[in-house]
Amino acid sequence: MLTLGLNSKPKLSNDTFRFLRDVIYARSGIAFAETKKYLLETRLMRRLEERNLKTFEDYYYFLTYDPAREAEFRHLLNSVVTNETSFFRDPVQLDVFKGGVIPRLIEAKLASGGKHIRIWSAACSTGEEPYTLAMMLMEEPLICKMGITIEIIGSDLSDVVLKTAQSARYDRYSLRNTPEVYLRKYFVPDGDNFMVNGRVQEVVKYRSINLFETAETRAVRGMDVVFCRNVLIYFDEASKKKVCSHLYDSLVKGGYLLVGFSESLHNITRLFRPVSIERSVVYQKS
Repeated sequence: MLTLGLNSKPKLSNDTFRFLRDVIYARSGIAFAETKKYLLETRLMRRLEERNLKTFEDYYYFLTYDPAREAEFRHLLNSVVTNETSFFRDPVQLDVFKGGVIPRLIEAKLASGGKHIRIWSAACSTGEEPYTLAMMLMEEPLICKMGITIEIIGSDLSDVVLKTAQSARYDRYSLRNTPEVYLRKYFVPDGDNFMVNGRVQEVVKYRSINLFETAETRAVRGMDVVFCRNVLIYFDEASKKKVCSHLYDSLVKGGYLLVGFSESLHNITRLFRPVSIERSVVYQKS
């Protein structure tokens, strides 16, 4: 059925919205509620233009039957995910990481004779979070003194944001929360922008990972800490359980999971033990 709106712009019918919503959910676990129909319509309009398709029904058939559907699905995910982030975002939670998690982590490493810290920034968007974590760890005197090495993986399902992360080049808005001491020490001016310096870039490696896909998350193992902040809010209960199971498997015993302040694992999973650190809750693998 041809569904057009004013000025011959295509409109997303209720039936086609449900078809597309189900495709997105099946492949990524991202859930679009009925109230988000307009949001999906707005974000997918450009994909219709890029593919020279006249209706959302045409787009659904393209995703279902066209030989190029796999490549298009990557573009689809790039269109629907939200990528709001910045350096040193949610500083209160980062203080918990710095003042509570890092000291415990170092103590455990020294007790076991370990010399390597591995962190996964899951759904890292354009890379500000993993670079922030790298700089914070580099500022820890004991890490330098004891010769502990750092490895950080930043991942996202969007190839577009990962390209920005790998370029390590940011505008002033991305740096709006960055303390001056970090700005001077870890960034290099580049015209009107700033480049993350080489030492920090060497610590962070990027991968394309869909948190909903078991095969992709299996590649990440042996993590001491996983950051997955402001991500679970996009999943329904079943998807949250699946993603949390993947994150659990990626951690070493005793490893820590940090989710966003607005997120909780309560009634989602009992895999993790909630730990109160500086009046905040982080989750630990028992």
